[in-house]
Amino acid sequence: MTQEVVSDRGVWFRVEAGGTASAVRRAAERLGGQLGLGVARTADLAIVAAELTSNLVKHADEGVLLLRPVRGETDAGVELIAIDSGPGMADLTVSSRDGHSTTGTLGIGLGAITRQASWFDGYSRPGRGTVLAVQVWRQPSSAERPWVGALARPITGEQVSGDGYAWRTVEGRRQVLVCDGLGHGALAAAATDAALDAFRRAPAGPPAVVVGHLHRAMGHTRGAALAVAETDPGAGLLRYSGVGNISGSVVGDTGRRKGLVSLPGIAGHQRPSIREYEYPFAPGALLVMHSDGVADRWQLDDYPGLSERSPLVVAATLLRDAGVRRDDACVLTARAQP
Repeated sequence: MTQEVVSDRGVWFRVEAGGTASAVRRAAERLGGQLGLGVARTADLAIVAAELTSNLVKHADEGVLLLRPVRGETDAGVELIAIDSGPGMADLTVSSRDGHSTTGTLGIGLGAITRQASWFDGYSRPGRGTVLAVQVWRQPSSAERPWVGALARPITGEQVSGDGYAWRTVEGRRQVLVCDGLGHGALAAAATDAALDAFRRAPAGPPAVVVGHLHRAMGHTRGAALAVAETDPGAGLLRYSGVGNISGSVVGDTGRRKGLVSLPGIAGHQRPSIREYEYPFAPGALLVMHSDGVADRWQLDDYPGLSERSPLVVAATLLRDAGVRRDDACVLTARAQP
């Protein structure tokens, strides 16, 4: 029997009953095998998958889990992101210690996760829920604190999302892309896939040059809204070029937001106006980009300590709280760093 291959977009699981744990564990083991993690690391991955889903079943409200591959230049791994709107925890560090329990169990779940993981991060607030992100790599030394993180999920009822994201470093340029294919379903996803492929192949130019390249490469699709940003730590700048309704913000260390300009239009159709803008991007600043499937009312000030977590955990938290179910949704965050 042919086994399903998990794409880089990943697979979302809604975790509402204990039986979901077996499905998540089996899918994680299959993905570990496809990526060549080896017997020992795949066994570690199975423990992580089982404990994450068990925690969602026992403690969470509206728990979901994203399973997807992660890849480096010479290694690969599996990433799991568990998101819930449950009671939350006052101190995630204490809850990660062996023996700590809130339900009368042995309290080894989060401790087991952190021991098996190559990389782990999380955020939790009482009454707001919890986000846990875990990576298990073939070689544990391959994991490093990510400078960028992103998630996309489909509108309720669809299997694929028309929103997507990508990032790359080319000739010293560190660039990110968020794309929202018009509409929903397979054709929207095809437009976004075309943009992601063109982005990876684009010349090593500034964002406006890259957006122009994407526009020309997407003429056979239904088109998309998209934006490309480039961080320049040496100059303390962020360069940004957007077409359509992708929202972009720079959040400073005080928590204040600075909105980024995108011009009207549809990439892949007619000839949209393409311009590039520069913004201050000091150390400690955070770039947040998202599709219109995420309400623009969020404020990081509402989440004490979240800005200090990894970009992936920030993105997952915003997707949980600001994402709307009547649309595909995508959030990408990136941190200013050398």
